[in-house]
Amino acid sequence: MERVSLSDLEPSEAADGVHLALMAGVDSMNVQHFEIAPDAVVDEHEHPNEQTGFIYEGELVFLVEGEEIVCGPGDSYAIPGDQPHAAENRGEETVRGVDIFAPPRANPNWQSE
Repeated sequence: MERVSLSDLEPSEAADGVHLALMAGVDSMNVQHFEIAPDAVVDEHEHPNEQTGFIYEGELVFLVEGEEIVCGPGDSYAIPGDQPHAAENRGEETVRGVDIFAPPRANPNWQSE
């Protein structure tokens, strides 16, 4: 068993104001911590991995198929593989949460895979 603490993470900046860090991973999935600064945008993208997540601080607006879906503290979400999606932090507070990808992303820091 592997134990990882938030204080052990070394985040990388995937986009302006978007910081990601791999927390834990096994053959079938991985867990990634994220922090998204106010006004930061995750451009529309898609990947074959299923993505589920949980927000514990701040409010994130997902843009999926022309619809805006707001997730805040205590909300979870699920994005099917190959579904185009984007996200924006329109608030004044940094958004913090975790994502789980299955199968694991080849590069969990969103750099080219």
